[in-house]
Amino acid sequence: MEPAALLRAREIRPTPLRKEALALLFAAGVPLSLKTLSERFQGKPPDRVSLYRTLTLLELKGIVHKVLGADGAWRYCAHPPEESGCPGNHAHFLCLECGSMFCLQDQPLPVLTLPDGCVVEGKQLLAYGLCKECAELRTKGK
Repeated sequence: MEPAALLRAREIRPTPLRKEALALLFAAGVPLSLKTLSERFQGKPPDRVSLYRTLTLLELKGIVHKVLGADGAWRYCAHPPEESGCPGNHAHFLCLECGSMFCLQDQPLPVLTLPDGCVVEGKQLLAYGLCKECAELRTKGK
């Protein structure tokens, strides 16, 4: 589904910023930080506050999920309902060298048993270290 149609289906007005942000997240296929996403826009990068508000809206409407990296940066990943993109509810890996993050879709998050009355509003599992490329570069440098 194209970004404009998906936005309309979720009762979100398809502004140029929303359409391009969503298209960029779909194209990436991995979680992107606000900074990295902003750098991928055509022409002048969007205002950070407007982009943050857009991502927050997309998260509230269930189109993206966010993951907090060990570096303190939130990363956003799109997951259209009818496609095989990042659906959330799985672990992620963050490379501490290059900052790339990718989904570990075959590793679901554990089910938690909470005391009565508690409500889960989010959960995540993050592994971090060096991605294959950065580990190889480090090994070659020694």
